[in-house]
Amino acid sequence: MNLIFLGPPGSGKGTQAFKLSEKLGMIHLSTGDILRDAVKNKTELGLKAEGYMNRGDLVPDELIVGLIEEKIGLGELKSGFILDGFPRTLPQAEALKDMLNENMVNLDKAILFFVEDKEIIRRMSGRRSCPKCKAGYNVNIDSLKPKNDNLCDNDNFELIQREDDKEDTVRNRLEIYKKQTQPIEDYYRKESILEEINAQTNPEEVFKVLLDKVALTN
Repeated sequence: MNLIFLGPPGSGKGTQAFKLSEKLGMIHLSTGDILRDAVKNKTELGLKAEGYMNRGDLVPDELIVGLIEEKIGLGELKSGFILDGFPRTLPQAEALKDMLNENMVNLDKAILFFVEDKEIIRRMSGRRSCPKCKAGYNVNIDSLKPKNDNLCDNDNFELIQREDDKEDTVRNRLEIYKKQTQPIEDYYRKESILEEINAQTNPEEVFKVLLDKVALTN
């Protein structure tokens, strides 16, 4: 079974991909995972990607797709895979389809995790972390709040907020996401493989729905 997980930042798709990969023995791949593995293993494409990464430049689409193709060619994904957050643009989706077809690999489902903008903003703008022990919290979610306002439970250090979790930045990220990914949603809808999941409920409920969607694929 081969899946793509789509969804805005803060939709929980990474968490769900990890849970599903653990349960079903699938490989969970995000763009970052693919790049780090290739660089670590010093593959030809990994060495090319490393130059872009060291300069702080975006790695070109064709290199990212090539890295996935490299894994498929080596048989590393034969047990099934989840692509988490990739493709991000329509050209990436089209290139991925061509690559999979060439390797006689089917894409079973593209699963979209839907969350309303206001909920994404609530989740992401509430994120906090401890600069000392790196513990994570969320001041907007009761189960994840620190015991003492804005102080780490472990060492009493003042919690910090990442710049890209500030509300204005989150809103901007959402706008960029919509511009990039709306065509991808339409693309996979026309391919008749898009499944949508309401990801606004708790992670356990979302996972139950995900398992039902995946069962229909088998």
